[in-house]
Amino acid sequence: MLLHVVPLDEWSADPGLPYAPPSLAAEGFVHCSPDGQAALAIADAHYRDVPGPLLVLVIDESLLSGEVRWEGSEDRLFPHVYGPVERAAVTAVLEVLRDADGRARELVPWA
Repeated sequence: MLLHVVPLDEWSADPGLPYAPPSLAAEGFVHCSPDGQAALAIADAHYRDVPGPLLVLVIDESLLSGEVRWEGSEDRLFPHVYGPVERAAVTAVLEVLRDADGRARELVPWA
């Protein structure tokens, strides 16, 4: 399973289409995380000031049409999806619980 951090507004923008975040157009891939701890760290580092609900998509990479490559530095690799994320590949959606300062603290099922 792969995890992808996304603001609710971005995830719900075009529900009838595969999910294609801005990074896909800008960098050619969708950034993902290998586990919950890494997803929380990404949420904390890059999404602390984003208003509204912050979600984590749980993605079954076997259901993706795009290639998944594990890239990064020698000490830390992250999965990148080279193509849009088909909504059928999203097996669960979690919410990032944040504290009063916006720090990511916990992942819980999104209702």
